[in-house]
Amino acid sequence: MEAYQSFARVYDLFMDDVDYGTWSRFLTEKLKKYGIRDGLVLDLGCGTGKMTELLSAAGYDMIGVDGSPDMLEEAQEKKLESGRDILYLLQDMREFELYGTVRAVVSCCDSLNYILEREELLEVFRLVNNYLDPGGLFCFDFSTEEKYRQIGEDTIADSREEGSFIWENYYDPEEKINEYDLIFFLREESGLYRKFEETHYQRAYTLPEIKELLEGAGLKFLEAHEGYTEGTPGADCDRILVIAREQGKEREREE
Repeated sequence: MEAYQSFARVYDLFMDDVDYGTWSRFLTEKLKKYGIRDGLVLDLGCGTGKMTELLSAAGYDMIGVDGSPDMLEEAQEKKLESGRDILYLLQDMREFELYGTVRAVVSCCDSLNYILEREELLEVFRLVNNYLDPGGLFCFDFSTEEKYRQIGEDTIADSREEGSFIWENYYDPEEKINEYDLIFFLREESGLYRKFEETHYQRAYTLPEIKELLEGAGLKFLEAHEGYTEGTPGADCDRILVIAREQGKEREREE
């Protein structure tokens, strides 16, 4: 799952089309809908910490987990600038560990698509269920098959003063694996540009698959949305936001 190494330095720059503000407000509304107005929240696959910072600003005590030291370095820089009390942990989401339970877990910007095997995603869901408070909430998004089919085999390029990148994309509809090769040039202090290359793999999931895995992990499916809107996911939806709830601990208490 190694990804986002050198690219972490300019990740926020090239992801400036993502409306994190709208996303965080939508997540906050959903958390409050289910009675979670404060307390510990885990951002799983937190990356450079943009969502972590926004949820911290909304009043939540944030923990961020990511498997990339470079992404967490960027997150720590944001933390130093904002002065927010956020705990960042360098861990693989497939085997993350916390000191206790949390009121909610969020995972944004298709972090879970980096889990390439169904069995491993099931284990992630089991860990989430294990570390949620009784009745705790799990809010996460994932990119759909439709998104990867639309991109298909394509080349995308972007150029900024700080750097440029070329994104070569390939999608295998039978294996449901999307591969993209990143070639980017980052400006050094000397004014020269250094070339870096990374390859990323993601797997496309369907909503029925996700529901099945949630159930297998002991989580209760609650809602699905077309991205961070109140819309219902349709056939042409490229991002789905899912909300699920922990239920096993409540059952144990009742018994």
